[in-house]
Amino acid sequence: METEAEYVYPHPARDRLLRTADRLFYAEGIKAVGVERVLSEAKAAKASMYSNFGSKSELVRAYLSKRSTDWRHVVESRLEADGVGDPEDQILMVFDLLGEWFQTPDYRGCPFINAAAECGSEPAVVEVTATHRAWVRSLFGDLLKRAGARDIETTADKLSLLYDGAMVAAQLDGTAEPAQRARETAELLVGAALGS
Repeated sequence: METEAEYVYPHPARDRLLRTADRLFYAEGIKAVGVERVLSEAKAAKASMYSNFGSKSELVRAYLSKRSTDWRHVVESRLEADGVGDPEDQILMVFDLLGEWFQTPDYRGCPFINAAAECGSEPAVVEVTATHRAWVRSLFGDLLKRAGARDIETTADKLSLLYDGAMVAAQLDGTAEPAQRARETAELLVGAALGS
């Protein structure tokens, strides 16, 4: 019979490897961290790495996919929470969430922008990054549609640009202030799209 620990963690080596890769890749960069370092810090055998992921490239894919899933969960949970206002307020709330993230001690920029800068031609990075960015645009587009905005596609692209720019500026400047500036600009864009 399985114990609770075995049920909750069916692949403990995989979990340790992914948690370790997430921490190291985000803090130090994908190219700077070798497989041996991940194995050592995860206390996992090389066989575990290759049976669970097959290659470093697939470990990178899993790392980025987890980052995307985790962030989507944060955003979608907040959007679904009681007391969150109309779609216009929800758009602005996305920038508030960025500001909260920028204030965390381990903030080191957008993991997708960082990965693309380091290894943008690797298929795993290209695919997961494209999927994540499509979700961001879709998130803004859906909220704009619900709000009754005009020119949804262009406005969603502009909001995505603000979103990306805020992450880069926060990383380079070491401050959460870009989230507030992006929020203020987003409010103007949304107001224009709504004709207010």
